[in-house]
Amino acid sequence: MMQASTYHFLQQNPKFAHFVRFNPVWYRYLTRDPYRIMELEKASKQFYGKTFSQQVDKVGNHVQMVNMLINLSEVMRD
Repeated sequence: MMQASTYHFLQQNPKFAHFVRFNPVWYRYLTRDPYRIMELEKASKQFYGKTFSQQVDKVGNHVQMVNMLINLSEVMRD
């Protein structure tokens, strides 16, 4: 059974609760060792694409898309 403090943390942070629902192994991890909350936060960030490298890649993709659209508009204008 999960500790009350861990359960309360998941209730206060719905994104983490959602992550645990999609990754039930984390329910077992937190039940056995409730101090793995920091690891849960890191894994959740990676799952949701919130790590720094993932966000840099996302911005890079957007810049590349805008550049492609600009090039396309220049070709269409000629």
